[in-house]
Amino acid sequence: MSRRSIETLVGLFVLLGMAALLFLALKAANLASFGEHKGYTVSARFDNIGGLKPRAPVRSAGVTVGRVKSISLDAKTYQGVVRMEIDSHIKFPKDTSAKILTAGLLGDQYVGLEPGADEQELAPRDVIRQTQSAVVLENLIGQLIFNKAAEAGSTAPADATPKK
Repeated sequence: MSRRSIETLVGLFVLLGMAALLFLALKAANLASFGEHKGYTVSARFDNIGGLKPRAPVRSAGVTVGRVKSISLDAKTYQGVVRMEIDSHIKFPKDTSAKILTAGLLGDQYVGLEPGADEQELAPRDVIRQTQSAVVLENLIGQLIFNKAAEAGSTAPADATPKK
């Protein structure tokens, strides 16, 4: 093989490696949607969305069934409105509930759907009525500290008046 053909093969190998790295980076960041994913859009309102982000997974029974399309704030109710795109081949009952959950203790947040028992199915642009907001770790720690401080204050002896 000539020197020129070896350099060409090395160059192609480097380009192929860079393309593979780009593919992996896009997949790891949930930014790449390879293939045509047609679905229907539903929305849900939450009092607190925590750290939920667009493109976060929507899961049911641990299986990804869609993605968060957008997040906005309703100016009248001051609630977070989460629009989700659900795969078209999966139909959920109208009384499905939505929760914002965390993958692991400190993992990313996602929307969990729990199907109900209604005969009718969610249609495009329907609103999921039963929702549960995100559990914010900072709020839980604050409540724990407040409760412990209140317990410590209430367990002080009643006759703890200073003596002269």
